[in-house]
Amino acid sequence: MKKGPGVDRWLFFFVAALLALGITMVLSTSYLYAQDRFSEGTYFFRKQLLAVAVGTLALFITALLPTEIYRRLAYPLLAITLALLALVLIPGIGVSRGGARRWLPLGGLSFQPGEMAKLSLVLYLAHSLAKKGEKVRTFTIGVLPHLVIGGIFLALIVLEPDLGTTVILGMILFFMLFVAGVKVSYLGGLALMGLPVVAFLVIGAEYRLRRLLTFLDPWKDASKSGFQIIQSYIAFGSGQFFGLGLGESRQKLFYLPEAHTDFIFSVIGEELGLMGALLVLALFGGFLLRGFRVALKTEDPFHQYLAFGLTALIGLQALIHMCVVMGLMPTKGLVLPFISYGGSAMVMNLAVAGVLLNLSRRSR
Repeated sequence: MKKGPGVDRWLFFFVAALLALGITMVLSTSYLYAQDRFSEGTYFFRKQLLAVAVGTLALFITALLPTEIYRRLAYPLLAITLALLALVLIPGIGVSRGGARRWLPLGGLSFQPGEMAKLSLVLYLAHSLAKKGEKVRTFTIGVLPHLVIGGIFLALIVLEPDLGTTVILGMILFFMLFVAGVKVSYLGGLALMGLPVVAFLVIGAEYRLRRLLTFLDPWKDASKSGFQIIQSYIAFGSGQFFGLGLGESRQKLFYLPEAHTDFIFSVIGEELGLMGALLVLALFGGFLLRGFRVALKTEDPFHQYLAFGLTALIGLQALIHMCVVMGLMPTKGLVLPFISYGGSAMVMNLAVAGVLLNLSRRSR
């Protein structure tokens, strides 16, 4: 690395800053919960440190690999991911938690193939779109193959079920086809065709329909279905401008469910206040600017699509997480990249950051 161009230092800074904040907040949000559940306050914190260590190794590996290897891995990684997504649905192999079968056992730990699917789909789309060039403007070449592969991914993840990851992958597919130059008429038709499917998925599952109705009026059932988001409102309101202080959150005391994962941004708003929330927004904003800059400054189409897709992947996850906890979208469990507790997500997101850093060395 010393002999060639250096990585984007600002991009590295934003990742490191988000990671440092995340490690701190996981300890703050999970200590009392872990003490009550496992009689060991640092239980989740230690597991998160392990995930960060593995993820950091993944970051350095992906940052140092020749980018040609990414092209060669596109189809093998796609096949492996599809196989894992199928395996996770098999009773006795996939691990079921909270009514969802999303994990595969990995020694004493567990792995979530849905997180791997995000990177795999972006890598496949970047390789395929770059290879097709101007032919992406035709439906049979530019849209249909990607729609089939993306549809298989989405179908397998819906069966887990994991609607949050399904939405993320669907949006990534749409945006990458758009930047590749697929006709807007084709994309508009796909969007219209997707609306009935989304409506069916929401109405067909009673708990999803309840979440939608709760989003429209959480106060109607404040003690049950509306409890989560109302507690999140209270957390943000309590934080005011500068927050209650690190570690001083009251809502994490068994009011906010999954405060160290799905609602960690709420606790940031309570403990660090508006200034802390704005800091997180600024860090993600800086990450997005530098990531999209990499996509704009590189000349290779594969690098362009890959940098755009991976940057959008992190940005969409962050945006949806923040919108959910602030009541701007229906409640759906989705981690905040680099900050929330979660081993699979942490490792894969740091691997994504490593790829972006690698690509930044090859930008103008």
